[in-house]
Amino acid sequence: MRFPPIPQDQWNDEQRAVAEAISQGPRGEVRGPFVPLLHAPELASKVQELGESIRFKTGFPNALLEIAVLLTARHHDCPNIWESHSKHARKAGVAREVIAAIAMRQRPASLGVDETLVHDFCAALLGAHNIPDATFEAVVACWGKKGAVELSGICGYYGMLATILNAAERPLVDSASVPFDA
Repeated sequence: MRFPPIPQDQWNDEQRAVAEAISQGPRGEVRGPFVPLLHAPELASKVQELGESIRFKTGFPNALLEIAVLLTARHHDCPNIWESHSKHARKAGVAREVIAAIAMRQRPASLGVDETLVHDFCAALLGAHNIPDATFEAVVACWGKKGAVELSGICGYYGMLATILNAAERPLVDSASVPFDA
């Protein structure tokens, strides 16, 4: 393991403070990307603050947020994010067929209007690195410019986590839940 968990009794003051902030927040514990990030506590602190806002405080319902996260995880071939967020997506009500299509890099056949907007916006941003005007305008009409920035931020934040997790080569909890080779 490239960035093994640091035993709690070996944490320095910065690591202890970050771990406490993470544990007392909505995540409840140090896990996932925060295990390797704890090796860089200042970065971990900023990432956890940003992540708390991105994951828990945007204007997007969980199902739409999870579609954006899954698209980002698949774009970066990050099995760790896929493993946890495919479960979050199912809990949030995202159809299994939608999750399976994203896993196969296909456009899901049965998307609702809001799901289509999120999918098309994020897929364009991640794939072509550019969003067609009509897609951008549709997202702005639905969620305002704030929503367009938040969707972009979701893709960027989870892209950053994917690069950290891919570099760390974190072991999976349940490799059967990852339908692609990273």
